[in-house]
Formats: sequence, structure tokens, C-alpha cells
Amino acid sequence: MRIAIASDHGGVEAKSSLIRFLKDQGHEALDMGTHNSESCDYPDYASAVAKAVQGDADYGVLVCGTGIGMAMTANRFAGVRAAVIADAFSASMCREHNNANVICFGARLLAVPAMERFLDVFLKTSFAGGRHEGRVAKINSYD
Repeated sequence: MRIAIASDHGGVEAKSSLIRFLKDQGHEALDMGTHNSESCDYPDYASAVAKAVQGDADYGVLVCGTGIGMAMTANRFAGVRAAVIADAFSASMCREHNNANVICFGARLLAVPAMERFLDVFLKTSFAGGRHEGRVAKINSYD
């Protein structure tokens, strides 16, 4: 899979680890920045991932201090359904029920091994469809 990934300054170290994890799993990781720990504006990086997901990336991964700002920004883009994740159950449910295509993490809230575990669950979970299709269609109708 092609996975766009970005962070702000608060998540740059975690992002580097997640890129290695994705590559080790056989995925193509598209690094959308940032590349250092100098203060930067998270919307710039969240929008880059959202645009990639609108295009040729299968999924997106965003990391900032809490994941909240990144998710808020990414969800402004048509067809993007970003979820802040802090446990395996939510990682599964956001894919199965909501067909989320961007996962967001808080580097100040989670250790990298937890992010890797939740990302693995996210990527291995399929959208259930069925009764959830109409609900996701309603979400998309608000774009």
C-alpha cells in the first residue's frame, strides 16, 4: 500500500519510527514532512497528507502532540475521514464502521510501540460496508 505520512515538530521522531515500521511491513511510505524539530504549522503537513489521500495514497498517517489538530485539518478535505486513535479497538472500529482513511496519533500521549500496534490494526481492518455504507455516504455528503 501507498501510505502518506507527516508530522509537525512534536511528532517528527515518532514519524521516523513509523516510516521504518511501514517499510518493514512492505508498504510504501510517502514522507510529507516535517523533517526536523523546529516549530512549524501542523495544518501545512495535515493538508499535504489529505491531498495525497485524495489522490494516489491508499491511507494517511498524521502525528502531532495530540493528533487533534491534524485530524481537524485533514477532515476539511473532501473524501478524507481522519480519526484520532489511542487504542486498538478504536483503530479497528474507525476502519470497520467509518471507513477512515487517515489515522492520527498524539506523540505526547502514546509511545511509538503503541502507535505501531494501532497502525497495524488500522491497516489490517476492512470496511464492513452494509448498514455502514449509508452512514459514510452521509458523512461524505457534507463535503
